[in-house]
Amino acid sequence: MARFKAGLLSLRDLFATAWWIFLIVGIGFVVAYQFVAPAPPKKIVITTGSESGAYFHFAQRYAAILARNDIELEVRTSAGSLDNLKRLENDEAQVGFVQGGVVETPEVTDDADGAEDIPLRSLGSVFYEPVWVFYRGDRRFDRLTDLKGKRIAIGQEGSGVRQLAQQLLAANEIVPGDHLLPLSGLKAAEELQQGRIDAAFIIAAESAPVVQVLLRSPGIKLMSFVQAEAYQRRFPFLGKLTLPHGVADLVRDYPPEDILLVAPTANLIVRKDLHPALQSLLLQAASEVHGRAGFFQRAGEFPAFKDRMLPLSPEAARYFKSGPPFLQRYLPFWLAVLIDRLIVMLIPIFALMVPLFKIAPALYSWRVRSKVFRCYGELKFLEEDLRHRFEPAQLPEYRARLEALDEEARGLRVPLAFTDLVYTLREHVNLVRRTLVKLESQP
Repeated sequence: MARFKAGLLSLRDLFATAWWIFLIVGIGFVVAYQFVAPAPPKKIVITTGSESGAYFHFAQRYAAILARNDIELEVRTSAGSLDNLKRLENDEAQVGFVQGGVVETPEVTDDADGAEDIPLRSLGSVFYEPVWVFYRGDRRFDRLTDLKGKRIAIGQEGSGVRQLAQQLLAANEIVPGDHLLPLSGLKAAEELQQGRIDAAFIIAAESAPVVQVLLRSPGIKLMSFVQAEAYQRRFPFLGKLTLPHGVADLVRDYPPEDILLVAPTANLIVRKDLHPALQSLLLQAASEVHGRAGFFQRAGEFPAFKDRMLPLSPEAARYFKSGPPFLQRYLPFWLAVLIDRLIVMLIPIFALMVPLFKIAPALYSWRVRSKVFRCYGELKFLEEDLRHRFEPAQLPEYRARLEALDEEARGLRVPLAFTDLVYTLREHVNLVRRTLVKLESQP
């Protein structure tokens, strides 16, 4: 019990000495907290395309990955890339897939004039979207001019495939008309299989159901872009790809020869105010989903900043340079985010608490010793009176002063580490008492 009381006494003395340190550091924490980034939302919305398209399929896989980190990704279908852009600009969604080339603005970077006024940022390209032109008939088509007068499905209003198909057809002097039909996806595939249309533009990854269906449909052929190099020069957002001989079906040996395709990239676009931690998590999901080798890509080729239609997010730039944030590599997402948010709170610790607590022991020691030193001051005055101004008539007063000092010394409450000071003080009181006894015995 005595040790417990001594411990409480030490804590009381420490707080009495350092209360102002706690106050300053507390104020520092309050100020620093104003700069703590808000926590990321638990739910975000991604806008995709039709349920039969690759965008929707990949978004579902993203949702499963984010769910492992307690983030809900709501997947909303749309008409396509143009519709996705409108939703992003209107803050109806925070993430969306956008086909390369649909943003009708000059290439921009983060340093470009006016880039800060753009509300959207790119997390990079995530996969190639080849332009597949499927057609019926015995004749071989290898140029878009061969489609003049044909009934062609070019995609729904608001879709990226429609915009790009119109661009490519216009470049080949095929003017708009009733022969260009607003059909897309599996509906366009069905119409082509039934012979109600002659050709269909499909822009999708090779894994998209509509592509797999048409590649295996009897009587349906795939056009090879023999002018692929020219399209690449005319439309810089397009790349040139080769579908290797037999890659789609080794048994049927399809395609029977290498086929040239042109392809924009699918880009993951976010609002620039989306929480950086969620941007990093989306990039990790994109790496997991799109990082493997495919028909047209090497392992690890995606995600990458290939289409520069929008400025690259600073978070994406860091990710491409250094990978995931350090904390997210080794800690659960929620814990990494919490530590990253609160790291600013270390400022008061290192800028205020550490220097102040370096001087706190000296202040604590001074405070404890000052109780003893105050008694020494009184004892010194009494000793001076006895040596230089002794008056026998004041003996009762001298005794009373000594008794009071001795009583005060016995009553001093100091930590155990400083009790030697109290005993030394009492020895010195007895030393002065002996001096008084000698003076009292003198005639």
